[in-house]
Amino acid sequence: MSSTAAASEAYIDASASWESFNLDPRLLQALDQVGFEKPTLIQSNAIPLALEEKRDIIAKASTGSGKTGAYSIPIVQNLLAESDGSSHHIKSIILVPTRELSTQVFKFIEKLLLYSNNSIQVVNLSSNMNDQVLKSLLINKPEIIVSTPNKLIQVLEAQAEESEKLIDLSTVRNLTIDEVDLILSYGYFEDLQKLETYLPIKKNLQTFLMSATINDELNELKTKFCTKPAILKLNDENVYHNNLMQYYVKTTEFDKFLLAYVIFKLNLIKGKTLVFVNNIERGYRLKLFMEQFGIRSCILNSELPINSRLHIIDEFNKNVYNLLIATDETVEEADVEEEEEEEGEQKEQKDSKKSKSKSKKNKNNDYGVTRGSDFQNVACVLNFDLPVSSKAYIHRIGRTARAGKSGMALSFVIPTKEFGKHKVASLKTAKRDEKVLRRVLKQQLRNGFEIKPYQFDMKQVEGFRYRSEDAFRAVSQTAIKEARIKELKNELVNSDKLKRFFEENPQDLATLRHDKELRPTRIQSHLKRVPEYLLPESARQDVKNIGFVPFHKNKGRGKGKKKPTRSKADPLKSFKHRK
Repeated sequence: MSSTAAASEAYIDASASWESFNLDPRLLQALDQVGFEKPTLIQSNAIPLALEEKRDIIAKASTGSGKTGAYSIPIVQNLLAESDGSSHHIKSIILVPTRELSTQVFKFIEKLLLYSNNSIQVVNLSSNMNDQVLKSLLINKPEIIVSTPNKLIQVLEAQAEESEKLIDLSTVRNLTIDEVDLILSYGYFEDLQKLETYLPIKKNLQTFLMSATINDELNELKTKFCTKPAILKLNDENVYHNNLMQYYVKTTEFDKFLLAYVIFKLNLIKGKTLVFVNNIERGYRLKLFMEQFGIRSCILNSELPINSRLHIIDEFNKNVYNLLIATDETVEEADVEEEEEEEGEQKEQKDSKKSKSKSKKNKNNDYGVTRGSDFQNVACVLNFDLPVSSKAYIHRIGRTARAGKSGMALSFVIPTKEFGKHKVASLKTAKRDEKVLRRVLKQQLRNGFEIKPYQFDMKQVEGFRYRSEDAFRAVSQTAIKEARIKELKNELVNSDKLKRFFEENPQDLATLRHDKELRPTRIQSHLKRVPEYLLPESARQDVKNIGFVPFHKNKGRGKGKKKPTRSKADPLKSFKHRK
């Protein structure tokens, strides 16, 4: 079920009904089939404006509020009303920031067309089908095309060179740009400018711009594509303010791993957790480290096949997995430059152009696989590696406290004085952690949010250190390389299974689990058990209460001095030679 199907009751408009919109009976039947009993607030406001008044729509609302349905339902309704089934032309273009989101939107529209008897066709241009299959689908002139901006422009430019016109946008009557803020942050603005030359004149085009924020860049798109748009703002900030708790922890490079071990082994976080790291290797290092303690997790990164990535997200949403390590490769110099400009650093026009060119250069990288993806019921977002910009921070923490639910964001921050002290655990981007934190604190405070410092009581955590060091040493570069190869091979096999027969054979779920152990070079099975002596006294009597161990500092306790540890004698230094 799509994100709209999972919209919270906080967004439901109880006073509205689908019948009041005069929708086609086939569409009403499809909505009933997918379980949409009532429209959401954004849908009840947008649909009448789009259908009855033919207005352009600019909608500001958070994920989970039903934005996908707000534009998909009017599109399908108009096509059903016009379709005679005899001829096909491209009538609607839907642009999204990622391939994962394009697949989600494609599947949702397919559900809306369930009872249309194939009178309307939809093609996902960003799917991983080969060129020949894609050409065969485009020859039939589908009414709806779902794509990322970059992929659509690539196809349009390629067909111009080959003098083969598979996509003719002169017949398009609707343009939708979903998750506008993400599309612009990906550097797709130039693609949208190019797209303007392929589309019919503005007055013949109905436009939907859907975004979580409204800013100057969106206003520029409004000028390009809209004519007297209706601007809808869903005021859900209060819900977000009350339900999201944000914390940061200043720690050392190695203690990130130590704290992650303690948090997840002792179940200090209840519910599903999304852990963000800044590169692919980092994700495997963390997974291999934690699985030695019996902590199961699955990996999500851009190396994995698209089918596997979609399946991982789907299973995570179904609560098959509680811990997902996601690689968010947002280490973009352009993002950093934009933030410095916002802080008042005056830059010449050349630098601005340079920033845009860098953004364009990086846009083809499939980074940030979680952006635009629909994660449901995430209890906590853990920034294991702090992002390099406050924009990336906002996108990450937006995965929790959604759709009226509560959530927590916890970020590990490396102080500048600690950077580089543990070479193996070090990460290049951590050098800027304190600078990024200051920007995040300033930005969140400006938006009415407070990020509180959290101090773990390291005296209670200290007992777990030697085990962490032992496990960390086992995760060598060779082990990480082998794990990446093994995971990729497994997922390529799984991806093929998923593509061919998984939906018809749900019993194969066990063979397609994504949280299997990859295993480091050295197996240490004893690490999976937590000895009682490692736990604080309050947890030793009742093992069931482990999840509620107070690992924060508590005044008046633990003030005893540590016993001095004796250094072991070096046998080589005491060795004596006799003649």
